[in-house]
Amino acid sequence: MIKNHKNKFSKLSFFKFIIFLPLIYPFHNFNLFNEVKAGIEFQWDNDPNFRRLKWYQTDPEHRARNTIYFFLRPSDRRTGLLKINMKFPETFKTNIKKEKINLCRVNIGGFDSKTKCLENIPSDFELNKEDGKLTLNIFPYSPLPSSKDSYAVVLKVFNPYRSGLYQFHSYGQSSGQIPVTSYIGTWTIVID
Repeated sequence: MIKNHKNKFSKLSFFKFIIFLPLIYPFHNFNLFNEVKAGIEFQWDNDPNFRRLKWYQTDPEHRARNTIYFFLRPSDRRTGLLKINMKFPETFKTNIKKEKINLCRVNIGGFDSKTKCLENIPSDFELNKEDGKLTLNIFPYSPLPSSKDSYAVVLKVFNPYRSGLYQFHSYGQSSGQIPVTSYIGTWTIVID
């Protein structure tokens, strides 16, 4: 008789659970489907000549107003730079204006400080669009030194409509007796 009573109790509690589950479900906060911001970058063809550069953006959402800092740290510059060339990806479809581009000496933010420009570097900016490919040439009035300061190319743009990964390649012309243009590295920007 006790076994029969336990069996009825378990069946009754199971039916209560089934009946009340749809009522409880809308009020429960399920955090199972939130995005994971892992900070891991995958590259399928890992080329030893590929150099990953650091960057920072204020808003990664698509179609949002964004300020992107493309950092040139001391470890990225072996010599002074007379010219910086940036190649934009073809799929990065947004309106870029010369007035919204800046080259500055920057404080790279961290735990206790904020990323911000400390000093603007006077420069000429040249935007070229050939065959759908956009390039930006930056000519500082005086060469960027190979000191311990960090510099950044700052873009104030609206993010493109399409989300994804965008790779910006950079080249620099060294300030020596024989100016040579060489690959500096690549910034991989994420738009959600």
